[in-house]
Amino acid sequence: MNEGSDRARTVLVVGSVALDDIETPLEKREMVLGGSASYSSLAAAAFAPVRLVGVVGEDFPADYRDLYRSRGLDLEGLQVVSGKTFRWGGVYEENMNRRRTLFTELNVFEHFNPELPEAYCDSTHILLANIHPGLQGHVLDQATAPAFVACDTMDLWIDIARPELLQLLPRVDLLSLNDTEAEQLTGCFNLVDAGRTILSMGPRYVVIKKGEHGAMLLSEAGLFLIPAFPVGAVVDPTGAGDTFLGALLGSIAAAEVVEERSVRRALLDATVMASFAVEEFSPYSIGRLEQDAFFARREAFRAMLTVE
Repeated sequence: MNEGSDRARTVLVVGSVALDDIETPLEKREMVLGGSASYSSLAAAAFAPVRLVGVVGEDFPADYRDLYRSRGLDLEGLQVVSGKTFRWGGVYEENMNRRRTLFTELNVFEHFNPELPEAYCDSTHILLANIHPGLQGHVLDQATAPAFVACDTMDLWIDIARPELLQLLPRVDLLSLNDTEAEQLTGCFNLVDAGRTILSMGPRYVVIKKGEHGAMLLSEAGLFLIPAFPVGAVVDPTGAGDTFLGALLGSIAAAEVVEERSVRRALLDATVMASFAVEEFSPYSIGRLEQDAFFARREAFRAMLTVE
């Protein structure tokens, strides 16, 4: 990794773009914008220029493309191919930490092979959203000299693609996963032990997400814990983790120097951004978010964390 480059900082986001059907205890919405790349890229765009790589079908609504453009996203890498866009449907229980998948239709995403436009290969910061680790490695093979790489994964890849994931980890700077995935990857039921074990696999930073209980950052410098921002009414928790990671990398990209302090600050930014994501269906809440509203909530969060 070439940390400290003087190149213009750009965030490359590679992942899924989807149309979701979501049902919560209060409401149901159909064909809303979804996918890991949608949430991540819109969150990262609050901090740095973003290049989006994904694939959609001919049915992808123009309004959603307009939302991307309204936040300045570079869409040269968004492929439009014959067929239908990736579809996902899920229903949340009264406890919104629990959800049940109703259907998954990969459609054009089934054969997604991310090829970077030539202009994207020099991206300084790369976010490998939740796709097969073999495809994540393929993206890095095309990148010329990234300064910082963040990677997401999930239980499915840990189960069926562990060798590819383990080969990928030494190539990334930060791995993000949730608590159950950390246990699954390492066999450690203590999260501190799990995080330290993952550090030994290659990344410089490990972020373990704990949902409504916040997140844990582990590095050689030690352990940092941050709670979730208390949201009064959760409307739709879909994409909160992707929003978190997008804002995290965007904030890191905006930092003068990547060090323990700047990564911890980025964790705070990410937590605040994720709190906005759950207040509305789809990523519209972060896509339309005003700077003043973000800064006000961030200062309120800082005050909650301060002991005088």
